[in-house]
Amino acid sequence: MLDKVEDLLGKLTLEEKVSLLAGASMWETVPIERLGIPALKVSDGPNGARGEGNIMVGTTADGEANAGVTSACFPAGISLAATWNPELIERIGQALGQEAKSKGAQVLLAPTVNIHRSPLNGRNFECYSEDPYLSARMAVSYITGVQSEGIGATVKHFVCNDSEFERNSISSEVDERTLHEIYLPPFKAAIQEAGSWLIMSSYNKINGIYADENPYTLTEVLKKSWGFDGVVMSDWFGTQSTAAAANAGLDLEMPGPAMWRGEKLLAAVQTGEVAEATIDDSVRRLLRLFIKVGLFEITEKKAEQAIDLPEHRAVIRQAGAEGCVLLKNEQNILPLDPEKSQSIAIIGPNAKVASMMGGGSAFVNAHYAVTPYDAIVKRVGAHGTLNDETGFSNHNLLPLLNNDVYSNNDQNTTAGFIIEYFRNNNFTDKLDETDISTSSEKVWFGPIAETIDPRSFSARFTAHIIPKETGSHTFGLASSGVSKLSIDDKELIDNWDKQVKGQTYFGMGSTEATGTIDLTAGKKYQLTIDYAKVDPNVPISAVRLGYQPPVSSTALHHAIELARQSDVALIFAGLNGEWESEGFDRPNMDLLPEQVELIEKVAQVNPKTIVVLNTGSPITMPWLDKVAGVLQCWFPGQECGNAMTDVIFGDVTPSGKLPQTFPKRLEDNPAYINYPGENGRVHYGEGLFVGYRYYDKKKVEPLFPFGFGLSYTTFSYGSELELSTPTLQPDNHLQVRIHVTNTGERTGKEVVQLYVRDIKSSLHRPEKELKAFAKVQLEPGETKPVTFTLGRDALAYYDDLTHQWIAEAGDFEILVGSSAQDIHARATFTLTETSHFSDGQESKQANTATR
Repeated sequence: MLDKVEDLLGKLTLEEKVSLLAGASMWETVPIERLGIPALKVSDGPNGARGEGNIMVGTTADGEANAGVTSACFPAGISLAATWNPELIERIGQALGQEAKSKGAQVLLAPTVNIHRSPLNGRNFECYSEDPYLSARMAVSYITGVQSEGIGATVKHFVCNDSEFERNSISSEVDERTLHEIYLPPFKAAIQEAGSWLIMSSYNKINGIYADENPYTLTEVLKKSWGFDGVVMSDWFGTQSTAAAANAGLDLEMPGPAMWRGEKLLAAVQTGEVAEATIDDSVRRLLRLFIKVGLFEITEKKAEQAIDLPEHRAVIRQAGAEGCVLLKNEQNILPLDPEKSQSIAIIGPNAKVASMMGGGSAFVNAHYAVTPYDAIVKRVGAHGTLNDETGFSNHNLLPLLNNDVYSNNDQNTTAGFIIEYFRNNNFTDKLDETDISTSSEKVWFGPIAETIDPRSFSARFTAHIIPKETGSHTFGLASSGVSKLSIDDKELIDNWDKQVKGQTYFGMGSTEATGTIDLTAGKKYQLTIDYAKVDPNVPISAVRLGYQPPVSSTALHHAIELARQSDVALIFAGLNGEWESEGFDRPNMDLLPEQVELIEKVAQVNPKTIVVLNTGSPITMPWLDKVAGVLQCWFPGQECGNAMTDVIFGDVTPSGKLPQTFPKRLEDNPAYINYPGENGRVHYGEGLFVGYRYYDKKKVEPLFPFGFGLSYTTFSYGSELELSTPTLQPDNHLQVRIHVTNTGERTGKEVVQLYVRDIKSSLHRPEKELKAFAKVQLEPGETKPVTFTLGRDALAYYDDLTHQWIAEAGDFEILVGSSAQDIHARATFTLTETSHFSDGQESKQANTATR
């Protein structure tokens, strides 16, 4: 590899070298045809390889969307972490690598390993955990799987990108010790253990310096201390400078065409602001990547394909079910018996919609989506009686238009919107370019057509609809840009002259403006949307038309009556990609008030009420004491309904554990008084005490602790921990052994968690820290030993005075349990000598477990 890299580097001109360091388009790098260097193609994202399809925020009222070639939709990051199963996550990574190939990509822009600092983070669902060790283990397995397929993984977002509030400018103010102990470890493991081929810098500043031009994080930590030899890529439109970014270690500006590089970077080299050696280093990194992903072996560009593989279906279903966390199971209400003759009321907004993924860059146009209702109908068959009431809204924005409302356009037989383009933003220079969209949401992210400048254009959408009901119909218009809606040439919504700025839609542009109009069933109406791009600095152009036909006022009453008459009531509630998305944070931790009312009123009439949740983050549960069961299912991917049904009816014994603490109320979370920030800064005032570390230290009782999860069986732990030695030398390893028994009547899996406590230290430390875990499967009555091996890294803290890690001599306690607050066995040992080591001298191997 080295010879080929150096040979190519020697043949490249300075102009060609510089051209390689910025994208050519939204998803590709610049090819150098003279030397046979093809373009590298990348693809979003963490829960599916989307390819070149649009990023979308919403779906239609029936959960469908149209965004180009379909892809497999995998469980969200928090769902994967809830499995606590690294082997399974590696299989997910392999499948994602295969999916990336089907889209002709050589790089997958994933995984996301930022820390769950606050439950309000809009991308909480996309990240793994509040704990750096658990996040690291998930990241290593995911990356190992992806790269085993010859696809480069891109660990992101480096670093401290832990909220969406002012994400393009906010400065994360974090002290050095907290940075090294909490926020850097998942990235370090991704680089040093999994060997991630790429890393993506974040949008935010770190202590006042943008992440893409931060010499401390990119050069000192990443490239020097950790020895990273891969490519540092900017987040999309996240490059902030020319010379500063290049000198700090940013290798590749994305997307293209270049904004800060190209001629600007060439000039910076020629004037001496950037050394040619710096350019050479970045080019070498790119060339090494090109060789690793087999770029030189590609003879032709392949069209994107939708390949729906049965093995992908199977692993998505397994991971979705294994990530489900059973939070409450009063009197063993679950599992339900699918063979039993019983009446089941299926209720709630998420019953006939597959709430399977969050919004933003994590969005994929899934091959299919299995709803809970359809899965239950298939599983129960003729054995039980199913009744449903699902007529409840769960939308932040009004639903997109259902395709069956469209009528054929006068100009075209395709039912949907005809889009006409204009060269400027005032509709005065019409272009020949036209488009057709069967979705009432259109997103332009990058080039549109050769004749259209994406920084300044206008578009006119026309469609015809035929309402199915007579009455008051509501339309909603949101846009990144300005827009108007007219119906039969009469203006209904002005989101142009009277636009209210907000963070609801894509975190930029407008909040949704609404208007109501009386329409007659069966009558044909023309919809016209005028859209204009007005701010050339905003990278995304988008317009979205929502639609709500007349709403029934009897759904709540009907749901209550169904529940009263049924043996069991299943309520499918939660959030979706309109509430949890890239671009904006959640306003609170609550479900919609209508959902809370629904749960409470159904529980009043049926003591066997079970709440099944789709959320990507913790929520408040004021109704918890009133229901018999709660099953947290996150966003489980395209097999959504099947995965949830597998657990509900006992085909899978739940084994998921919480990767994030659920506080009783928002005010209890560690970041509360420092979130989301002000005056351009967010202070990480809680320091080391993120997640369970805070709840332990402050003795604040959570709703559900980190690591918690019930099962349909029971487990017992041996009361004594077996330690390989009572005293440990710094260079040796400690083995910890415990026996775990399945004392129930079902086969099940238990996550055995090992925490370490430094009994007395020179610097303040958390009460305990997760340092190892093992997921063990046991038959009824079976006992297995679980052995953990710990090195000095598990004992060390980072000293920000000496800028070193210190494993300090003294007594340590090992705590083994089934959650952070359910400890079953303890033992102490003594570290005999203090040792100091630098960031790059830490072990590159994780603490291990065998079972």
